Amino acid sequence: MGKNGKRVGRVTSPRSMNQQKKVNQMWWWIGGAGALILVAAAVIWFAGGPRGAIPAAPNPSAPEEETSSMPENPAERNGIYNAPPEMEIDPAKTYVGTIATEKGDIVVELDAGAAPETVSNFVFLARGGFYDNLTFHRVVPEFVIQGGDPLGTGTGGPGYTVPAEIELEHVKGAIAMARRSDDVNPERASSGSQFYIALEALPDLDGAYTVFGQVVEGMDVVESIAQGDVIDSVTIAEEG
Repeated sequence: MGKNGKRVGRVTSPRSMNQQKKVNQMWWWIGGAGALILVAAAVIWFAGGPRGAIPAAPNPSAPEEETSSMPENPAERNGIYNAPPEMEIDPAKTYVGTIATEKGDIVVELDAGAAPETVSNFVFLARGGFYDNLTFHRVVPEFVIQGGDPLGTGTGGPGYTVPAEIELEHVKGAIAMARRSDDVNPERASSGSQFYIALEALPDLDGAYTVFGQVVEGMDVVESIAQGDVIDSVTIAEEG
């Protein structure tokens, strides 16, 4: 009680007021820090999502490059496959192969009707780049030019043979498949990749080797080929 009989409230000391102020300030900072943590967590969640960071958007100006499984070194293509390919062609259509060389192009019309499996195999290897940078390893004047061996020795191939399809004749410019001799190859199965082009009509070979096409342009190039000349590429056009 005061002197006049009035109730007097408790007076808070200046020290207690300062302590209360500090407590209030502490809770203010704690609250602010908590709010910042919540905001940061929300930003991380929406930016990354539950599965991690958002993947970069694809760049439309830089399309993914196609890659080829064909080894650059021709020798490494020897035996690369263990079986002939499935049928790659429609025998009812016409297929034209262009054998590009430094001396010019050799254009051959492939006869899918007479030798469908052989043409299919040739198309498969050509489209896969098997023939690129191989050589004509054998040239016999007035007889044949021969190429398609990844080893360049006459002993290489893709790792398989192709069944014989012996029907067409060896006219000048005929393209046919090489093969091993009858004593080790009585079925007369063709080499998987080695082919030759007749420099003259060769009736003595008829009935023994699979002819699968005919040179229609570039016979002068065929006649100019020397042993070791490079096959730059073989491309295939499909018609009909």
